[in-house]
Amino acid sequence: MRPLTLTLIALIIAIQYPLWFGKGSWLRVWHLDQQLDEQRANNETRVLRNSALNAEVLDLKTGLDAIEERARTELGMIKSDEVFFQVLKPEPGASEADQ
Repeated sequence: MRPLTLTLIALIIAIQYPLWFGKGSWLRVWHLDQQLDEQRANNETRVLRNSALNAEVLDLKTGLDAIEERARTELGMIKSDEVFFQVLKPEPGASEADQ
């Protein structure tokens, strides 16, 4: 009876081995599930970024306000009848008397 029990236990272990440590093991499935969650979060942030870029492209194609804003902020352009004032922030460590 003893050899039969040991043989059955060995067979059960042999059958369970691929389930725990093989190619389609629980550990591998858990790891792939974590990777899938990370990729979904990454995709979600990229979808949000892409939708913002699409909105900006559409605004640049159709509206003049976005083009004017870009010209003002990035290129420093002003209209012909405007007066430009530049306010400088004081540098750290500079006293009132130095200014």
